[in-house]
Amino acid sequence: MDQTIRKKTTREIYASHSLRTPPPLMADMVIWLHNVRSMHNVGSAFRTADAFGVKALFLSGYTPVPPRPEITKTALGAEESVPWRHAADPEDHLAWCRENGYVLVGLEQTHQSRLLTGYHPGPDTRICLLFGNEVTGIDNDLLAGCQELLEIPQYGTKHSFNISVSLGITCYHFLHISLPS
Repeated sequence: MDQTIRKKTTREIYASHSLRTPPPLMADMVIWLHNVRSMHNVGSAFRTADAFGVKALFLSGYTPVPPRPEITKTALGAEESVPWRHAADPEDHLAWCRENGYVLVGLEQTHQSRLLTGYHPGPDTRICLLFGNEVTGIDNDLLAGCQELLEIPQYGTKHSFNISVSLGITCYHFLHISLPS
């Protein structure tokens, strides 16, 4: 038996990915970044949204929007494949969530948050994941609009993850719980 490990080519990777369909929970999911400063975090959000088959990316406040070289550098072109929209006023996105039956889920450490690992929405739940500023988190007025508040379990001395890491962890959780056992 040949023990040589052979990496897949880019074409082979694309061919295998093109045969997959994201589960409904992921295909209906929207990611919302409000007042995120870093263009690299925005680019990473596009790339993560693409990888997990997320429906769309919402940007609001002073979150930078494409086209920007700094976003493209991290997104690797995902800003072209993931539908996105920007609203200067976050109320536009809040209204969209209400009108379209989305549960607004904020990722924030509050006294009312529950651990991400304990949140298992039904298969027909439509989720909009809200992420806030890298330093100050989700604005208080937007926190009040969230139906769910989740936090990622942490055990070290640091008390937060980078938004791009939080987004990847959170999306993987939802993918994991939506796949058949």
